[in-house]
Amino acid sequence: MDISLILKVGGVGFLVSVIYQILSKSGREEQALFVSISGMILVLLMLIGQLGELIASVRQVFGI
Repeated sequence: MDISLILKVGGVGFLVSVIYQILSKSGREEQALFVSISGMILVLLMLIGQLGELIASVRQVFGI
């Protein structure tokens, strides 16, 4: 796993948390919820490739 992926996930998490706090303090809880959900989806899309490699490695180790 590459360190850049960890930094990207951390950056997305930081930005989402800042935007969530700003929207929540201004009384826009629904939009804050949408921002947090979209951040989670974005991170999951970034991790799909790595998860595929992990599953392939597990299959190779156990001979499945």
